[in-house]
Amino acid sequence: MKKVAIMTDSNSGITQSEGKALGIFVLPMPFNFSDETFLEDINLTQEEFYQKLGDGADISTSQPSPEDVINLWDQLLKDYDQIVHIPMSSGLSSSCDTATMLAADYEGKVFVVNNQRISVTLRQSVMEAISMAEKGYDGAQIKKVLEDTKFDSSIYITVDTLKYLKKGGRITPAAAALGTLLRIKPVLQIQGGKLDAFAKARTMKQAKMMMINAIKKDFKDRFGSDDTASNMHIFIAHTANDAMANELKSELETIFPGHNVLVNPLSLSVACHIGPGALAIACTKKLDI
Repeated sequence: MKKVAIMTDSNSGITQSEGKALGIFVLPMPFNFSDETFLEDINLTQEEFYQKLGDGADISTSQPSPEDVINLWDQLLKDYDQIVHIPMSSGLSSSCDTATMLAADYEGKVFVVNNQRISVTLRQSVMEAISMAEKGYDGAQIKKVLEDTKFDSSIYITVDTLKYLKKGGRITPAAAALGTLLRIKPVLQIQGGKLDAFAKARTMKQAKMMMINAIKKDFKDRFGSDDTASNMHIFIAHTANDAMANELKSELETIFPGHNVLVNPLSLSVACHIGPGALAIACTKKLDI
């Protein structure tokens, strides 16, 4: 049986300490603030990130350097036969394409998975990869399962402010000004790895109901689920919004009894484009492993 290492990046929301406890290797994502580069969960905490964001720091995302990726691969291959590397979606970053190109020199040893996920849905893929590796799947088999099921997930996000969508060029200054005046809270979606507009709400309560109805519709129309969503994992993600996230957790567990709805911070790579106060509902279809 092949000894397979499971590797991801910090866009999965898996911290360095969690990774060590779970046997998962986590590549930290770099963030540039003005002329300084910080690594997520190495010398940049969630609290520090939001502090810098709130102070108006000029922030940009980056990807791990090819050298950092290769160095970790080489280190892991001293103890493992194969590596399954599950980076954030290729639709949101070029890091997946870069890793795929680098893996060409590691034929049969490194398998880069492009399963179009990020944050809590990416985290679930990593956990499934660990389960498959423990059951004896090799790298090629794990990659195939995760890529064959890459569209079996949804994320819906509502934001608290239009400031960061405007700053990132996702909406025009005029649209941001009008939306702020009318107190519009857009609902965004991630399906297939791209962040797109989904709906518009006037209150957070209305936005939450839109997201709940959206995943209910996905359960039925996309995933063939029953009313209890027994074949689904349900998650909540947020950007510095613990209180509202836990309130929503209680609501969802009432709507879908028997589910333990997991709550995690949204990936900082998404957070820098939508700002603090955002709230998301996500789901993935359970794998039969």
